[in-house]
Amino acid sequence: MPKRLVNYRNKGKGLIVASASDTGSGATLTASARAIFRLLALQGSATRPQLGQSLGLSRPTMSAAMSELERIGYVDRVGEVQGALGRKAAMYRVGTAAGHVIAVDAGSTHIRLRVSTIDCRLLHSRVYRLPSSQLMLGAEISAAVADEVAAAMAVAQADWGPLRALGIALPSRVVGPGEDTVATRQDELFSRFAPPQGAPLILENNVNCAAVAEHVYGAAQETATFAYVQVGLKIGMGLMLEGRLLRGRNGAAGEIGHLAFPLAGDARPEPGEIERYMGTEALMRRVRDGWPAGEGDAPADTSDLLARAESGSGAAQAAVTRHAEDIGAIVASCVAVVDPGIVVLGGGVGGHPRLAPRVEEVANRLSYPVEVRTSTLGSDATVLGIEKLVVDRALEGLVGELRA
Repeated sequence: MPKRLVNYRNKGKGLIVASASDTGSGATLTASARAIFRLLALQGSATRPQLGQSLGLSRPTMSAAMSELERIGYVDRVGEVQGALGRKAAMYRVGTAAGHVIAVDAGSTHIRLRVSTIDCRLLHSRVYRLPSSQLMLGAEISAAVADEVAAAMAVAQADWGPLRALGIALPSRVVGPGEDTVATRQDELFSRFAPPQGAPLILENNVNCAAVAEHVYGAAQETATFAYVQVGLKIGMGLMLEGRLLRGRNGAAGEIGHLAFPLAGDARPEPGEIERYMGTEALMRRVRDGWPAGEGDAPADTSDLLARAESGSGAAQAAVTRHAEDIGAIVASCVAVVDPGIVVLGGGVGGHPRLAPRVEEVANRLSYPVEVRTSTLGSDATVLGIEKLVVDRALEGLVGELRA
């Protein structure tokens, strides 16, 4: 993933530390050493002159600060580069002693895990497909998370340094300590999984994490206000407003699966009905029920449906277009409430580029102007987002709170 100098600040209480522990001893560092370490963590490797110029530090200050960081192993020298005047400059990056983090996307269909350094260099990754799709967080997801985290810790190398924090993105609402964690079901994570001792555990909603990743790395870079809408087995939305991730009083901001639906004639809305209607299982039932005999067997799943639409199947194209129109109506409802200006579509179905033009057309017809983009991160969005959040937490412990 390309490095960008982005200091995403975690604001709000939805992101929680479920197991309190300090991640380092940054309080003994000087302000200059802290600033250098933060910059290396955020933008990757750099030379002393580059760091000094970026931070406005003199050569003596740089020398003293780098000595501090080298002494405790927070920076490593990784080579030299040729300078403009013929001199070689040493290149530095975040050191082994700064440690590593584990980021987990505990999804409804897959468990994705990344182990990375504090400057987001990938050390190890795993993807595990669940035996069956899980509409709710429960024992099967918990057991898979336990297995995947244990497997990652079992292959840890000495040059990874200590584990500084663990972050898990959940397919559920997330609230802070002391609030109604029974209603969110987030405690179901611990039915089979016991967090490792000695490192903070960070929990966040999976769609919120995907929004963070699109903001930092993906389709919404340089965009302070936007909505990320995920459409797949389930639906959800993450909201970034003026650079802040919006979570809401109950951790329910963006829970579009609870929009009132249906709204027609004598129909009465049912809780969560729109998510059941929009989810892939209901979509494929509608496709199979209406599939014309002349086009052979109905598609086996959404991947097959989308592939047939791309290859020219009229029935598949009609089904995908109708689904895009339904998504467009949901997006229009969101636009009418929060007016994000930009909506990024992701998820197993929503992230297919064929949908965005029709979604945009319908949303603009029904509501206010909005640009609809397709995720550039695909299935990695959530795990990259929780990785970013857990790295930020680890940095807070190592050198103090990140500053804009």
